[in-house]
Amino acid sequence: MSDVRVEQPATSADAIARTAPGPTKAVHSWSLFREMGRYVAPGSMPSGGMPEVAEPHGLALLDLPRALADHGFRSVQLCHFYLPTRDPGYLAELRSAFDESGVALECFLIDDGDLTAPTAGEEQEAWISGWLTAAEQLRAPRARVVAGKRAPTVELLATSARRLSSLADRHAGTRIVTENWHALLPDAASVNELLDRADGRVGFLVDLGNWSGPDKYTQLAQVASRAETCQAKCRTDAEGNLEADDYRASLQVLRDAEYAGPLALVYDGGDPHEWAKLEEEYALVCDVFASSAAAG
Repeated sequence: MSDVRVEQPATSADAIARTAPGPTKAVHSWSLFREMGRYVAPGSMPSGGMPEVAEPHGLALLDLPRALADHGFRSVQLCHFYLPTRDPGYLAELRSAFDESGVALECFLIDDGDLTAPTAGEEQEAWISGWLTAAEQLRAPRARVVAGKRAPTVELLATSARRLSSLADRHAGTRIVTENWHALLPDAASVNELLDRADGRVGFLVDLGNWSGPDKYTQLAQVASRAETCQAKCRTDAEGNLEADDYRASLQVLRDAEYAGPLALVYDGGDPHEWAKLEEEYALVCDVFASSAAAG
């Protein structure tokens, strides 16, 4: 499976994917929240959306790259709140841990901040910019920024596009992407309008689990061709079992759009055996994408 269809500089994640015999085994680090001891670094979530933890426990972040490699993963999207510090020495050590393990840090995920905040938009932009500096120091080829947490209007979409583009201009070493997540981007129309307003300076991360309803697959189809990376989330039932049919259908939308980027697995169901559930998800990804590669 090749990587990446959109035109942009090659990255370590892209190089790994080009040499892999099938879909690169990739993961979103939110899937391992329990493995990481539910750690949320102090100061990393100023909105209060997640409770912060004073001291790291569980799997240490510096040990995550080797753990991923031991489970066969070669690419990861990393949540910003796992970083206990942004000290340059620590970031260099973490970067070395990824290099030595052979796991590509494909996307750095900034999971807080609101560029559409009515009175603090510039302050929020500056806060996000500080984390983008960390992404650059980690040499992450991409960083995902939340577009906004307020319902879309023409004015708010324009504001978000302007601030995202400003961040992209200031942090040219990392490709800024945004995601169909939170209130500003509830549907394909809002995603496409924002990306059009950004005029290529901002990319798109598609999350398969963020939309629902009878038109979910239609919505995904309307943005799939614009995606350059993906959070391949599989929905689960009340017992934590994968909803395999829905997952295959969502992946099929990407396959039909000739998507060739990373597929970062996401599991956040009730089953505590996160590694095992990720293996189940990867088997479904291979079923859709590896079979299509063989047929082609």
